Amino acid sequence: MAKIAVIEDDAIMRKLLRDNLEAQGHTVLIAADGEAGLALVTQSRPEVILLDVMLPKMDGLEVCRRLRAHGTKTPIIMLTAKKQEVDIVVGLEMGADDYVTKPFSIRELLARVKAILRRRAASAEIVHCAIGPVEADFNRRVLRKGKKEIPLTHYEAEILKMLASRAGQTVRRNDMLNEIWGTNAFSTNRAIDNHIMRLRAKIEQDPDRPRHILTVHGEGYKFVE
Repeated sequence: MAKIAVIEDDAIMRKLLRDNLEAQGHTVLIAADGEAGLALVTQSRPEVILLDVMLPKMDGLEVCRRLRAHGTKTPIIMLTAKKQEVDIVVGLEMGADDYVTKPFSIRELLARVKAILRRRAASAEIVHCAIGPVEADFNRRVLRKGKKEIPLTHYEAEILKMLASRAGQTVRRNDMLNEIWGTNAFSTNRAIDNHIMRLRAKIEQDPDRPRHILTVHGEGYKFVE
Protein backbone atom coordinates (compact mmCIF):
# COMPACT_ATOMS: atom_id res chain seq x y z
CA MET A 1 0.00 0.00 0.00
CA ALA A 2 1.52 3.28 -1.12
CA LYS A 3 0.71 6.87 -2.00
CA ILE A 4 0.79 7.21 -5.80
CA ALA A 5 0.45 10.42 -7.81
CA VAL A 6 -1.28 10.19 -11.20
CA ILE A 7 -0.68 13.24 -13.41
CA GLU A 8 -2.82 12.70 -16.50
CA ASP A 9 -5.12 15.04 -18.45
CA ASP A 10 -7.37 12.34 -19.96
CA ALA A 11 -10.32 11.83 -17.60
CA ILE A 12 -10.99 8.24 -18.75
CA MET A 13 -7.34 7.27 -18.24
CA ARG A 14 -7.27 8.95 -14.82
CA LYS A 15 -10.31 6.95 -13.72
CA LEU A 16 -8.85 3.70 -15.09
CA LEU A 17 -5.59 4.23 -13.22
CA ARG A 18 -7.27 5.37 -10.02
CA ASP A 19 -9.74 2.46 -9.93
CA ASN A 20 -7.05 -0.17 -10.54
CA LEU A 21 -4.52 1.30 -8.12
CA GLU A 22 -7.10 1.76 -5.38
CA ALA A 23 -8.25 -1.83 -5.94
CA GLN A 24 -4.73 -2.86 -4.91
CA GLY A 25 -4.95 -0.81 -1.74
CA HIS A 26 -3.00 2.27 -2.82
CA THR A 27 -3.89 5.88 -2.07
CA VAL A 28 -4.17 7.75 -5.37
CA LEU A 29 -3.59 11.49 -5.77
CA ILE A 30 -4.78 13.08 -9.01
CA ALA A 31 -3.72 16.08 -11.10
CA ALA A 32 -4.99 16.97 -14.58
CA ASP A 33 -2.23 19.31 -15.80
CA GLY A 34 1.51 19.80 -15.38
CA GLU A 35 1.42 22.79 -13.05
CA ALA A 36 -1.07 21.11 -10.72
CA GLY A 37 0.96 17.91 -10.85
CA LEU A 38 4.17 19.69 -9.87
CA ALA A 39 2.43 21.29 -6.89
CA LEU A 40 0.78 17.99 -5.92
CA VAL A 41 4.08 16.08 -5.80
CA THR A 42 5.86 18.88 -3.94
CA GLN A 43 3.16 19.03 -1.26
CA SER A 44 2.16 15.38 -0.86
CA ARG A 45 5.45 13.50 -1.47
CA PRO A 46 4.09 10.32 -3.07
CA GLU A 47 6.09 7.10 -3.31
CA VAL A 48 5.57 6.63 -7.07
CA ILE A 49 4.63 9.15 -9.80
CA LEU A 50 2.75 8.18 -12.97
CA LEU A 51 3.34 11.11 -15.33
CA ASP A 52 1.82 11.65 -18.75
CA VAL A 53 4.08 13.35 -21.31
CA MET A 54 1.45 15.37 -23.18
CA LEU A 55 -0.07 17.67 -20.53
CA PRO A 56 -1.64 21.15 -20.63
CA LYS A 57 0.09 24.14 -18.99
CA MET A 58 3.39 22.25 -18.55
CA ASP A 59 4.35 19.03 -20.34
CA GLY A 60 5.46 15.93 -18.47
CA LEU A 61 9.09 16.23 -19.52
CA GLU A 62 9.31 19.70 -17.95
CA VAL A 63 7.53 18.48 -14.81
CA CYS A 64 10.05 15.65 -14.56
CA ARG A 65 13.00 18.00 -15.13
CA ARG A 66 11.83 20.43 -12.45
CA LEU A 67 11.20 17.68 -9.91
CA ARG A 68 14.69 16.29 -10.39
CA ALA A 69 16.23 19.77 -10.34
CA HIS A 70 14.61 20.33 -6.93
CA GLY A 71 16.02 17.06 -5.61
CA THR A 72 12.91 14.86 -5.79
CA LYS A 73 14.05 11.21 -5.86
CA THR A 74 10.60 9.63 -6.17
CA PRO A 75 10.45 7.02 -8.97
CA ILE A 76 8.73 8.42 -12.08
CA ILE A 77 7.04 6.26 -14.71
CA MET A 78 6.32 8.23 -17.87
CA LEU A 79 3.09 7.52 -19.77
CA THR A 80 3.60 8.39 -23.42
CA ALA A 81 1.96 7.84 -26.78
CA LYS A 82 5.27 8.54 -28.48
CA LYS A 83 6.96 5.28 -29.44
CA GLN A 84 10.07 6.70 -31.11
CA GLU A 85 13.23 5.79 -29.23
CA VAL A 86 14.45 9.40 -29.22
CA ASP A 87 11.38 10.52 -27.23
CA ILE A 88 11.93 7.74 -24.70
CA VAL A 89 15.60 8.68 -24.33
CA VAL A 90 14.68 12.33 -23.74
CA GLY A 91 12.35 11.26 -20.94
CA LEU A 92 15.07 9.17 -19.31
CA GLU A 93 17.55 12.03 -19.64
CA MET A 94 15.11 14.33 -17.86
CA GLY A 95 15.23 11.92 -14.91
CA ALA A 96 12.39 9.46 -15.53
CA ASP A 97 12.96 5.96 -14.19
CA ASP A 98 10.75 4.01 -16.58
CA TYR A 99 8.15 4.48 -19.28
CA VAL A 100 5.17 2.76 -20.86
CA THR A 101 3.77 3.64 -24.28
CA LYS A 102 0.05 4.06 -24.90
CA PRO A 103 -2.00 2.02 -25.42
CA PHE A 104 -0.56 -0.09 -22.61
CA SER A 105 -1.70 -3.05 -20.58
CA ILE A 106 -2.92 -1.96 -17.14
CA ARG A 107 -1.52 -5.27 -15.86
CA GLU A 108 1.90 -4.29 -17.14
CA LEU A 109 1.77 -0.89 -15.48
CA LEU A 110 0.60 -2.33 -12.16
CA ALA A 111 3.42 -4.88 -12.30
CA ARG A 112 5.98 -2.11 -12.77
CA VAL A 113 4.55 -0.12 -9.87
CA LYS A 114 4.63 -3.25 -7.69
CA ALA A 115 8.23 -3.98 -8.64
CA ILE A 116 9.33 -0.44 -7.78
CA LEU A 117 7.63 -0.60 -4.38
CA ARG A 118 9.06 -4.05 -3.68
CA ARG A 119 12.57 -2.90 -4.49
CA ARG A 120 12.19 0.23 -2.36
CA ALA A 121 11.09 -1.89 0.60
CA ALA A 122 14.09 -4.20 0.26
CA SER A 123 16.77 -1.71 -0.73
CA ALA A 124 18.98 -1.74 2.36
CA GLU A 125 21.63 -4.26 1.22
CA ILE A 126 24.42 -2.00 -0.11
CA VAL A 127 24.65 1.61 1.00
CA HIS A 128 27.88 2.75 -0.65
CA CYS A 129 30.11 1.45 -3.41
CA ALA A 130 33.49 2.65 -4.72
CA ILE A 131 33.96 2.59 -8.49
CA GLY A 132 37.44 3.87 -9.23
CA PRO A 133 37.35 7.59 -8.33
CA VAL A 134 33.54 7.54 -8.15
CA GLU A 135 31.49 6.73 -5.05
CA ALA A 136 27.89 5.55 -5.30
CA ASP A 137 25.53 6.52 -2.47
CA PHE A 138 22.48 4.27 -2.89
CA ASN A 139 20.49 5.84 -0.05
CA ARG A 140 20.61 9.23 -1.75
CA ARG A 141 20.78 7.77 -5.29
CA VAL A 142 23.77 9.83 -6.35
CA LEU A 143 27.29 9.33 -7.68
CA ARG A 144 30.06 11.49 -6.23
CA LYS A 145 33.03 12.58 -8.33
CA GLY A 146 35.05 14.79 -6.03
CA LYS A 147 32.70 17.61 -5.07
CA LYS A 148 30.33 16.91 -7.95
CA GLU A 149 27.15 14.87 -7.44
CA ILE A 150 25.43 13.08 -10.32
CA PRO A 151 21.88 11.81 -9.71
CA LEU A 152 20.89 8.22 -10.46
CA THR A 153 17.42 7.18 -11.54
CA HIS A 154 15.64 4.43 -9.62
CA TYR A 155 16.52 1.73 -12.16
CA GLU A 156 20.10 2.94 -12.66
CA ALA A 157 20.63 2.69 -8.90
CA GLU A 158 19.03 -0.75 -8.66
CA ILE A 159 21.03 -2.14 -11.60
CA LEU A 160 24.30 -0.76 -10.23
CA LYS A 161 23.50 -2.07 -6.75
CA MET A 162 22.77 -5.54 -8.11
CA LEU A 163 25.97 -5.60 -10.16
CA ALA A 164 28.05 -4.30 -7.24
CA SER A 165 26.59 -6.88 -4.85
CA ARG A 166 27.88 -9.58 -7.24
CA ALA A 167 31.18 -7.95 -8.16
CA GLY A 168 33.27 -10.12 -10.48
CA GLN A 169 30.30 -12.34 -11.38
CA THR A 170 28.28 -12.33 -14.58
CA VAL A 171 24.73 -11.09 -13.97
CA ARG A 172 22.31 -12.23 -16.65
CA ARG A 173 19.83 -9.80 -18.16
CA ASN A 174 16.93 -12.12 -17.27
CA ASP A 175 18.00 -12.08 -13.61
CA MET A 176 17.98 -8.27 -13.67
CA LEU A 177 14.51 -8.24 -15.21
CA ASN A 178 13.15 -10.69 -12.65
CA GLU A 179 14.72 -9.13 -9.55
CA ILE A 180 14.45 -5.44 -10.42
CA TRP A 181 11.37 -5.15 -12.63
CA GLY A 182 9.59 -8.21 -11.22
CA THR A 183 8.65 -11.49 -12.84
CA ASN A 184 5.30 -10.14 -14.01
CA ALA A 185 6.69 -6.96 -15.55
CA PHE A 186 6.93 -6.52 -19.29
CA SER A 187 10.28 -4.78 -19.65
CA THR A 188 12.90 -6.01 -22.12
CA ASN A 189 16.60 -6.64 -22.50
CA ARG A 190 16.78 -3.46 -24.56
CA ALA A 191 15.61 -1.46 -21.55
CA ILE A 192 18.46 -2.88 -19.48
CA ASP A 193 20.98 -2.09 -22.21
CA ASN A 194 19.74 1.53 -22.32
CA HIS A 195 20.15 1.90 -18.56
CA ILE A 196 23.63 0.34 -18.72
CA MET A 197 24.60 2.82 -21.46
CA ARG A 198 23.47 5.72 -19.25
CA LEU A 199 25.31 4.32 -16.22
CA ARG A 200 28.52 4.02 -18.21
CA ALA A 201 28.18 7.64 -19.35
CA LYS A 202 28.02 8.68 -15.68
CA ILE A 203 30.72 6.35 -14.33
CA GLU A 204 33.27 5.40 -16.96
CA GLN A 205 36.14 7.64 -18.06
CA ASP A 206 35.61 6.32 -21.59
CA PRO A 207 32.10 4.85 -21.93
CA ASP A 208 33.07 3.22 -25.25
CA ARG A 209 35.87 1.32 -23.47
CA PRO A 210 34.36 0.56 -20.06
CA ARG A 211 36.54 -0.67 -17.21
CA HIS A 212 33.91 -1.16 -14.51
CA ILE A 213 30.65 -2.26 -16.14
CA LEU A 214 31.67 -4.92 -18.63
CA THR A 215 29.55 -6.68 -21.23
CA VAL A 216 29.58 -10.48 -21.16
CA HIS A 217 28.41 -11.18 -24.69
CA GLY A 218 25.33 -13.35 -24.97
CA GLU A 219 24.76 -13.33 -21.21
CA GLY A 220 24.70 -9.99 -19.42
CA TYR A 221 27.06 -7.74 -17.50
CA LYS A 222 29.84 -7.92 -14.91
CA PHE A 223 30.96 -5.29 -12.40
CA VAL A 224 34.65 -4.66 -11.69
CA GLU A 225 35.47 -2.15 -8.95
